[in-house]
Amino acid sequence: MLQTHQNPVYEYARSPDQDAATPVHHPLIVVGAGPVGMAAGLDAATQGIPAVILDDNNTVSVGSRAVCYAKRALEILDRLGCGQRMVDKGITWNLGKVFFRDDQVYSFNLLPESDHHRPAFINLQQYYLEEYMVNQIERSPQLDLRWKSRVIAVQDEDDRVRIRVETPEGEYSLTCDYLVVADGANSGIRKMMGLESSGQVFQDRFLIADVVMESDFPPERWFWFDPPFHKGGSTLLHRQADNVWRIDFQLGWDADPEEEKKPENVIPRLKAMLGEDTRFDLEWTSVYTFQCRRMDRFRHGRLFFVGDAAHQVSPFGARGANSGFQDTDNLLWKIKLVLEEQAPDSLLDSYDTERVPAADENILNSTRSTDFITPKSKVSHIFRDATLLLAEEYPFARSLVNSGRLSVPSVYRNSPLNTPDTEIFDSPMQPGTPSTDAPVNDDAWFLQQIANNRFNGLYFSQSAGSLNSDEQAILSNLASDSPVPLNLLVVDLDPAASCPAGVAPIRDSKGLLKQRFDGRPGTFYLFRPDQHVSARWRQLEPKKVAQALARATGRS
Repeated sequence: MLQTHQNPVYEYARSPDQDAATPVHHPLIVVGAGPVGMAAGLDAATQGIPAVILDDNNTVSVGSRAVCYAKRALEILDRLGCGQRMVDKGITWNLGKVFFRDDQVYSFNLLPESDHHRPAFINLQQYYLEEYMVNQIERSPQLDLRWKSRVIAVQDEDDRVRIRVETPEGEYSLTCDYLVVADGANSGIRKMMGLESSGQVFQDRFLIADVVMESDFPPERWFWFDPPFHKGGSTLLHRQADNVWRIDFQLGWDADPEEEKKPENVIPRLKAMLGEDTRFDLEWTSVYTFQCRRMDRFRHGRLFFVGDAAHQVSPFGARGANSGFQDTDNLLWKIKLVLEEQAPDSLLDSYDTERVPAADENILNSTRSTDFITPKSKVSHIFRDATLLLAEEYPFARSLVNSGRLSVPSVYRNSPLNTPDTEIFDSPMQPGTPSTDAPVNDDAWFLQQIANNRFNGLYFSQSAGSLNSDEQAILSNLASDSPVPLNLLVVDLDPAASCPAGVAPIRDSKGLLKQRFDGRPGTFYLFRPDQHVSARWRQLEPKKVAQALARATGRS
């Protein structure tokens, strides 16, 4: 029992589907009500897709587990209706510090640029996030979250997926168009389907100790290599909500996990670090090993694997839940277009094309972090310590220090859905990149304007305040003739000026849209429903936009 949190218990409820003579069909079923599974369900609801979420448990996670949520994850959670509660409850931080033995080596700011709606990171216990997501699901008439419902059989057929569900009141069957598998690293469905997840298990163990204490430590990420209170190992300190502090200790491969979790062994480590006189209460402990693994493919017919069911990385770097949210953000808008016959089934293949390289990038960074934190040879150890010594004085060495490269948004550089640049831009917002943010209008943000689950166009008009007749005609035709819903925004268009149907003005409050997108007059950006840039041009040409839309929806 945690001191700062009491897990809710969600009651099992019998579904009318259990009494049907034949299996009831649903457009989408999600297996697993962890953060990534619930994100898939919430995303489905925002897309207008009715969905069933099945989970074999009846509560949220026990212990803090995933605690670190990156800016991009918060932006996705904003679209799903949970972002503000996360930020309100969580601990906001942008600054990290690295220590070697007794000395601070250097510090880093993960959000050096001002005027963004969301911070670089927040820290919040996973159980709070899950509770907020359950609350949001309960408010959605399109979602049905069924607790104590274990999937015990899966059959992928030509035109549907058939599953068998075990409940406290017996078994029943369901069918669906698509099955999203979010049942975790030890995915039961992956095993049922005879699929494998392969990779590397690193020979080291780490202890997580969550402690409750009043402290003057600032809300920053502190990482120690070979500190005096834990000689030969590494230690990580994070603050969470409710005065709960996450502390990780490197234990070594020979450590006995069950022994190390016992309070009589944990408390002396904490006192050595925090001081004998520091008052704290032990909240939760766990021991974990580093693993970097993934499936060969994430799409298997009508089944889509997301989050830890598809790929797994070590906790350092906060790449687990953050990458899982990017999985669902990538997938659900594509399922919507296919279900509504606005895109071919082949569009769904791009989930693999885009998310498998993203997983490989996470695994690469996580592996490098692990190799730096836990050197495997004497030479590697010497190199690491020399790098840390140099980093205090020489900037070049700081880029080599790796205490867990932190989660960054995936960029789909080589996606077949992109329309490559043919012109020069002084902006990193190239096709495949998730959009940056900026303040707009009186008290709003740009990402809020393109969080409508549609394709969006951003046009920088040729003259401030109004559109000429050619611009009006082009934008009007784009809005009315698009093969998929297309929302159009015009920068710094006078609200009193004539505006075609389907076109909205947007005021660049601080001039940062122009700066961050290199928005010279006539520039046009096309964004996908997941807010990634699809294409950009220096001149708005309807034919090119139509071709880019066809490409981005798999019709090219």
